[in-house]
Amino acid sequence: MSDNRKIDGQTHWLRVDSGRSDLEWVIMSYQVLARKYRPRSFDDVVGQEHAVRALVNALDKERLHHAYLFTGTRGTGKTTIARILANCLNCEQGVSSSPCGECEPCGEILEGRFVDLIEVDAASRTGVDDTRDLLNNVQYLPTRGRFKVYLIDEVHMLSTSSFNALLKTLEEPPPHVKFLLATTDPRKVPMTVLSRCLQFNLKNILPGVMSEHLRKVLEQESLESDDLSLNVIARAADGSLRDALSIADQAVSYCGGSLDGDRVAEMLGTTRAGEVTGLLDALADCDRAALFRCSNELAARSADLADVLDNLQRAFHELAMAYATDTKPDGDLENYADHFSPQWIQLAYQTCLMGGRDMQYAPDPKVGFEMTLIRLLDFEPLYGDVDTEASASGGTGSASKKNDEAVREPPPKQRQESKDTMSKARRAEPDTAGQAQLNGTPWHERVDEIEATGVTAMILEHSNLVGLSEERVELLLDEDHDTLYNNTQQGRLEEIFAQQIGKPVEVVVTTGTVLEETPAVRRQRLMQERLDLAESALREDKNVQTLMSEFDGRLDAVQPESD
Repeated sequence: MSDNRKIDGQTHWLRVDSGRSDLEWVIMSYQVLARKYRPRSFDDVVGQEHAVRALVNALDKERLHHAYLFTGTRGTGKTTIARILANCLNCEQGVSSSPCGECEPCGEILEGRFVDLIEVDAASRTGVDDTRDLLNNVQYLPTRGRFKVYLIDEVHMLSTSSFNALLKTLEEPPPHVKFLLATTDPRKVPMTVLSRCLQFNLKNILPGVMSEHLRKVLEQESLESDDLSLNVIARAADGSLRDALSIADQAVSYCGGSLDGDRVAEMLGTTRAGEVTGLLDALADCDRAALFRCSNELAARSADLADVLDNLQRAFHELAMAYATDTKPDGDLENYADHFSPQWIQLAYQTCLMGGRDMQYAPDPKVGFEMTLIRLLDFEPLYGDVDTEASASGGTGSASKKNDEAVREPPPKQRQESKDTMSKARRAEPDTAGQAQLNGTPWHERVDEIEATGVTAMILEHSNLVGLSEERVELLLDEDHDTLYNNTQQGRLEEIFAQQIGKPVEVVVTTGTVLEETPAVRRQRLMQERLDLAESALREDKNVQTLMSEFDGRLDAVQPESD
């Protein structure tokens, strides 16, 4: 005969052998890591110290609110923290941040069968009738616990009528009722509901914190892992600890019990350890064959090429930080500290960023990826003195000196190409990167004075003056706005500059990556700085702080005063 019983929240089958006197327990199910290591107390919660600290203090000092709202992306601990809070409220030993875990309410809450903890999935019960049925019993005292706790998950899925029905109870709740709401999209929750809840915004778990937690879990499971495998899983989880544990479960099966970084990357289709360094080697050596061989190998194994670009960006960021802080980059990147100049690293980072953004518009990911590699291979800043023509037409010797100090010569291993083979964009980029002046006036000031309208004005706003002589004006137009320029616009630009300079000139407009800010970007930066300053001033204002504190308010939008 057989019987089923629950032990530690798991269902076990009891098989009795009539020919033997002993009992044999046969475990019929495996508990996944995400469930097995789900936090049971606030001490077990990972990466949400700000929320845990506030709840612990509130419980220990008996400053309890009637409604709590937990927000955050999936797998960050919203429902888990809500259940722990419900346990703290109903432990037989009293309300505290450390429930005993031994009494019947504690055991039943952990097993999900406590009668006074009513869990509702709002995604499947969105109607007003469902909400009314749920709230009909609010007025009655709890059956066994100290509080009757309503845990409503994905509360943003409720209909407007359901929120209206819930609102009345939230306004005047009975003293024995607590509401714990959880949502991944608080913007869809009405402000009338938000204003009646204490809101805790749970953060995405940082990759470093997640890797360390995974290490501890796998050690408890007697499973081997390396740093690379844990880092790959942490990045793939994208801030969700539950996803990280689920991926770890899958990786354990895939790797046969011992996690290896390359095999985990193979399973997820993400970048392997040596693939980024292979691309960096090819770029450092200007080896086109090797570069596109790497690309073909990545495509052949169906690697996520967007993830490859992300990892290249991370590599360039680490190299840029090493230059900025005068330190050595970590790991394998230490070998590349002398291969690339800081100017090229900045350009490479921006190229990868734009390549990842534009990949969705490519015919397929491989095409977009290879076009980005071509830009990395062929585009690089020029090194040397500022164009003497620019200084002769209004720039001073100090301007040249300033640029000489800012631009460092590339290391010996830095690849160099002849000027004859450089593209127009590369010839146009380096001159003074927006430092040239027109009739002694900085370019951004001159643009404000030029009487241009429509598309012509937009071209000037998104360009930098990079070359100037008595007969020629050279502009570098940001490649994101290259569709603005045509032959008609060139004619209008020549008319405008002829008026500015006092005689006919040729205007040459090339498109490319603009390293220094254009007048449009400068204007946007200044506006943002004013906005940040205004917001900072408001937040530091004691009257505003008092209003926000007394009325549980928040600063939604700030508009600085106009000049």
